[in-house]
Amino acid sequence: MNSDLKGHKKKKSIGFRFAWKGIKEVWSSERNFRIHLIAGTLCIAAGAALRVSTVEWALLIIMIAIVITLEMINSSIERVMDYLAPQYHPLAGLVKDIAAGAVLIASIASLIVGGFIFVPHLITLF
Repeated sequence: MNSDLKGHKKKKSIGFRFAWKGIKEVWSSERNFRIHLIAGTLCIAAGAALRVSTVEWALLIIMIAIVITLEMINSSIERVMDYLAPQYHPLAGLVKDIAAGAVLIASIASLIVGGFIFVPHLITLF
């Protein structure tokens, strides 16, 4: 194996290690991340129990990924703003509010998509 390929594999390994470290940090420090991850897990369990279609699975996975990703980005933005503006600054607060708003919009959209997917399946059960 040539040295370029070995270096590439090592860089990928290090990248995954850093990514995993970030995920563990958000899990341990951010309550909303844990709530969204648990909600996503429950949606996956409901999808399996209700035997949703392939397209419905795709929509569920995409919405879960969007919410979790935005939650991680929001956490990152909050930390950067806390670092840049240790004392309260209205602009720092506004930036944090905007990032939190993005998570809220994605969460509401995921609830709507989940409703479109799960309600018809639940109606057929009763």
